[in-house]
Amino acid sequence: MRKVVFLLVCTSSLMFSQHAIPFASSNNIIELALANSSLIQAENVSVEVAQKPAWLALLNSQVQFQKLNAHESGIASFTFSVDISAPINKPDQITFTVSNLSGEQWTKVISLQVSPPEKFELFQNYPNPFNPSTTISYQLPKAGNVNIKIYDITGREVATLFEGFSEAGYHQKEWSASNVASGMYIYQLTLSNEQGKKEHYRKKMLLMK
Repeated sequence: MRKVVFLLVCTSSLMFSQHAIPFASSNNIIELALANSSLIQAENVSVEVAQKPAWLALLNSQVQFQKLNAHESGIASFTFSVDISAPINKPDQITFTVSNLSGEQWTKVISLQVSPPEKFELFQNYPNPFNPSTTISYQLPKAGNVNIKIYDITGREVATLFEGFSEAGYHQKEWSASNVASGMYIYQLTLSNEQGKKEHYRKKMLLMK
C-alpha cells in the first residue's frame, strides 16, 4: 500500500498581522488547502478541529472529502466567531487533524490572537431596572487605569465599584445595591491615560426594590 501524502497550507484570510482576529467578530474564516501529492486516489478524507480556545465558537468543526484524485487539491473551510471575553493580544492555537480511510493522520497547528477593540465603550448596565444586583461592563482599546463610582441622583457618592489597572478588552463589574434605597443612580467610569489625562463617562440605572 502506498502512503498518501497531503500538503496542508493555511490559506486563511487571517494571515495578516500574525493571524490577528478582530475583537468580538463573527463570520471569520480559516481555510486549509489539502493537496493529494500521490499517484493514487484518496478516499474519505476528514479534516477536523481537535483543539481550540474556549473563546472561539465554530459554525462547523469538520469537513469531509469523499475523494481526492491524484495531484488534486481541496479546500477545507471553517467559519467561527470570537467571544467578547476573549483575551487580547495573547497568542493561542487551534489544532486540526486530517485523517483518511487508511487510518493515517496528520496535524496542522495555527497560531491566533485577538486584536483589541477599536474604541472605548461603556455599556448600559444589565439588568436594568435591577434588584438587588446588576452588571456594569466596558471595553478598552488599550490598557489603562480605571475608576468606577456610583452616585445617587443628587450627586452623592454611594460606592466605589472598581479602582485599578485594566487590560485592553472587555470587562465586567457587579454592583450589589442591597444596602441602598430604590431610585435612580448614576455610574461613572473615569479613564486615565499615561499622561494623566482623565476622561469621564456616565450612564443612568434604576434600582427597584
